Amino acid sequence: MSRPEEILPPDLFYNDRESRKYTTSSRIQNVQSDMTHRALELLQLDSPSLIMDIGCGSGLSGEILSSVSAVDGGPHIWVGMDISASMLDIALQKDVEGDLLLGDIGQGIPFRAGSFDAAVSISAIQWLCNAESSEVNPQGRLSRFFNGLYASLRRGGRAVCQFYPKNDAQRSLISSAAIKAGFGAGILEDDPGTKNSKLYLVLTAGGGDGQGDITGVVKNMHDVEIQDGRRNIRTAGKKGDKRSNKSEILRRKEQMERRGKITKASSKYTGRSRRRIVF
Repeated sequence: MSRPEEILPPDLFYNDRESRKYTTSSRIQNVQSDMTHRALELLQLDSPSLIMDIGCGSGLSGEILSSVSAVDGGPHIWVGMDISASMLDIALQKDVEGDLLLGDIGQGIPFRAGSFDAAVSISAIQWLCNAESSEVNPQGRLSRFFNGLYASLRRGGRAVCQFYPKNDAQRSLISSAAIKAGFGAGILEDDPGTKNSKLYLVLTAGGGDGQGDITGVVKNMHDVEIQDGRRNIRTAGKKGDKRSNKSEILRRKEQMERRGKITKASSKYTGRSRRRIVF
């Protein structure tokens, strides 16, 4: 059976009919509830927080965020963002407590820097990996999303994104994009090797005091794979002069190009040591 994201873009796939079908399914409600509670557990919030719900749909996860008891650190305030107008229309009809925004996360996260304490996303970010046309670049969409998410979180803030990658290459594409944006990233897999397997991308935006480090989030958890690109970036310069290192130069040029800046074309001479002649 084809995956939904391989059939149509999300704003077209989740029309009025599919949105009602998704929202009223008791099976989907139960699965969504379990995954949202798991995401909250991984966020480890001990006080009421402002949370972004990425791909909020009809507000199934948002209703859970609003209902967290004071004993468990809630209730939380949330803002939902989704590309499907039909899904958001159902959320409005249900009179959910969160604020709602119609938008495409592949074009970035349009909130002021440091606005949110945390973020959750259930079954949404794998949609960014599909190209509906030759003009759509999955890497660019993932980059804009994770860069915007990183900026919108306060330093030390965390995000948990449950997702369904099509394969290992897609899983790597998503986690690599998060790391390039500056996140510490850990992938947690529940029920590995079964049809009920669930993947959670656990992210931290870091913090000067170290309290937001990803290793603290996933400490003593089983089946956790940690990918932290920040350490590699910090130590890259210890093996030689960055300015004469070809791989480092290409990495910086790629980073600048993602930001829309113009760079000189690379050649076989890029990063090569030049002999200096003094007269």
